[in-house]
Amino acid sequence: MAAEKKNRANGEGTVFQRKDGRWEAAAYVLAANGNRQRLHVYGRTRQQAMDKLTDAKATSNRGVPVVHAQGTVANWITYWLDTVAVHRVRETTHTRYAAVARLYIIPGLGAKKLSKLTAKDIRTWLDGLRTRCQCCARRTDHQRPAAKQRCCAVGDCCRQVLSALTHTYIHTVLKTALEHAVQEEEIPRNVARNVRLGTPRPRRFEPLTVEEARRLIDTTRDHPLHPVVHLALHTGLRRGELLGLTWADLDLNAGTAVIRRSLQRTSDNGLVLFPTKTKASERRIAMPVACVEALRDHCVRQQAEHDAAGLRWNPRGYIFTAPSSALPVEPSTLNRRFATLLHQAGLRRIRFHDLRHTTATLLLDQGVELVVIKELLGHAHIGVTATVYTHVRLRIQRNAIDLLGQTLRNPDTGPADRSDGDDLPGNGILLPVR
Repeated sequence: MAAEKKNRANGEGTVFQRKDGRWEAAAYVLAANGNRQRLHVYGRTRQQAMDKLTDAKATSNRGVPVVHAQGTVANWITYWLDTVAVHRVRETTHTRYAAVARLYIIPGLGAKKLSKLTAKDIRTWLDGLRTRCQCCARRTDHQRPAAKQRCCAVGDCCRQVLSALTHTYIHTVLKTALEHAVQEEEIPRNVARNVRLGTPRPRRFEPLTVEEARRLIDTTRDHPLHPVVHLALHTGLRRGELLGLTWADLDLNAGTAVIRRSLQRTSDNGLVLFPTKTKASERRIAMPVACVEALRDHCVRQQAEHDAAGLRWNPRGYIFTAPSSALPVEPSTLNRRFATLLHQAGLRRIRFHDLRHTTATLLLDQGVELVVIKELLGHAHIGVTATVYTHVRLRIQRNAIDLLGQTLRNPDTGPADRSDGDDLPGNGILLPVR
């Protein structure tokens, strides 16, 4: 009697070894479009391939679509955002990732099969983003009232193209998503890494001068934002770090502050306290006497305002609160009020974050060493301090080349012969750090 042929049960799937030595397993699972499609997974061993297939079938049996390389880029990006990135990055970063996917990646590459995506596809798409008016591409103008239409809706393109930084950021998000597909062995390589973009030139920023910084401080003297601006200019704290400060973080007698948190508004949960941007950002900083005095005066005013409003005294202990409220100041409100202060001071419009740039530049201008500035600003690497937040002034450059010129003219005179090689001409220190 012939031996009975052993058959696999319906839906169990198949597994076999490929010519390249890898093992391949396949079965029908629920796809993103609601139909059942055949899924192929791979592994270095038979057990590894079967484990992947078992996990996929278990997901499918729960009614959850299985995302795989045979699916589209849109399906993979959505899966990556909802199941991977959401647990690995901050909520604010995840919101930016999702916006990039919704506005650029899915409309441009979403219909392509993940397994068929090539470097040429990505480069062609990125080149189109670089040159095409985004107002026309997203039909933004057609969504405006007729009286405010000014671009493609009236036949006059505004040429609103993406900046180089945004262009690079879009590429980075796609590259990160595809890297995870490689880690899960859905695709053999990350083709986005084969697309090279030029390094974008950072935005040129001219920090406030000593005179401009003094004028800003004088303008805010009797303004509720005076202690915020004062502390920002003297310490270089980020906006979120300032708004997340509580009175418990300060030691006014010692003149120090501990930076532990950052206050940010999120789309889902409103105002949220997050840990500092990096581990190095969690730090203890010194405050000058002027800042300590400003904070003492602010504490007295805040308590009087709360008493007059009949509020329970600042239950969460925030230092910078909304008028007649124990709630912290909204980041967007701070930006608007800061813009008004700049106008009142007769200064050019800058971002609130640019006060941080100003602090670093003025400290460097006064001869403070980079390592001290790095610790004050809470940078993880000194290279960030040197290349991003400090802009060497023309006067410092002139001092350097004058010193070199003097040395070349007189070989007996050099830095070793100077009484103090660190002395720089100037009109005094504006922002003392103690």
